[in-house]
Amino acid sequence: MGESSKRGSEGKEERRFDRDAIERTIRERVRDIIEEVVEAELAAALGAEVSQRVGATRKGYRHGYRERTLTTSTGPTTFAMPRARLIDQMGDRHEWQSQTVARYERRSRRVDEAIVGVYLGGVNTRRIRGALAPLLKGAPLSKDAVSRLVGRLKGDFERWQQGDLHADQICHLYMDGWYPKVRIDKKRVRVPVLVTLGTRANGERVVLDLRIAGEESSAAWGEVITALVKRRIGVPTLAVIDGNPGVAQALPQQWKNIQIQRCTNHKLWNLQAKAPARLREELTEDDRRMIYAASVDEVTKQRAQFQKKWKLKCPAVITSLEEAGDELFTFTHFPPSQWKALRTTNAIERINGEFRRRTKTQASLPNDDAVVLLMYGLLCSGQIRLRRMVGWKDLPHRTRPVAMAEAA
Repeated sequence: MGESSKRGSEGKEERRFDRDAIERTIRERVRDIIEEVVEAELAAALGAEVSQRVGATRKGYRHGYRERTLTTSTGPTTFAMPRARLIDQMGDRHEWQSQTVARYERRSRRVDEAIVGVYLGGVNTRRIRGALAPLLKGAPLSKDAVSRLVGRLKGDFERWQQGDLHADQICHLYMDGWYPKVRIDKKRVRVPVLVTLGTRANGERVVLDLRIAGEESSAAWGEVITALVKRRIGVPTLAVIDGNPGVAQALPQQWKNIQIQRCTNHKLWNLQAKAPARLREELTEDDRRMIYAASVDEVTKQRAQFQKKWKLKCPAVITSLEEAGDELFTFTHFPPSQWKALRTTNAIERINGEFRRRTKTQASLPNDDAVVLLMYGLLCSGQIRLRRMVGWKDLPHRTRPVAMAEAA
């Protein structure tokens, strides 16, 4: 039995009131909260509170405390970690390990996320210590510690990329590429990040895949789709795309009957580029009158009027419109309550916009890994939140096994 290092009530320091009093008091409260949580965890593992007699239901015994230091968002906090030995069903004893404060853990998850985020932004370890000095407050941070954190995030990302998607029951896909600046071979270049978003049967949106590609080609998007099939995604009913020919060619190769919706925002930008500047405002109004009509009949009517008018005013606009064809109006095959969610790739644009906001002060990211890992880190830490699809209550409930769905 080791000696207890838990603090006693005697010998308390007289409270000092100075400019650090608030943070010092917060850290003291944090220490008490940590000790309360780990004591409750240990009591649950033992089946008994301190000094409680429970007879044969007891699963082990306490044997003192040891001092631990954990750096949280309030700075380093030293607390008393309880120790105990658990007895298994075979009568063997082993040391209890806390899941709240894991063995060898020196920082909370929030602090680790901050360190990794700054590192992936291109800051070296020395500058990280300087940038996070108010948070670390003298806590040690070595190059090896940062490397371990980045390695752990990379491992989590690779496991996420291979996770099974059968239970997600994906109905719709949103697929788009984003071009951040990355340093490659000492040059700043733009490389495509292929982003795939899915809509579950309950309307929740979830990022399914992130990857760097040499270009947005049919082969690159084909690799994305093949990976999704291996993860048992099933057969989505609809894919919303920006009009890139690579993804448009790759989708039917895997799913012959999938419906494709061209993003109406991207097509509007294409139409505006074909019209003289003096006509663009008028063109935009006519396009919105056609795309945002309230019913299928009204969409058809406005489409005919748009084609008739702009064929005379600016034939290049109609040529661009006809390039998308009926795929620009696939959303009309679905309930009107879902039209807002299915017309555009805005759901992915929100993710890309948040990532741009996060990296807008940087000229470029240090390498390929930094792009996808930083994006994944923002997602898994909850810093990027995805809204549920508008009109989700009208989604069909997909409960068929994947094998049956693929056969159909």
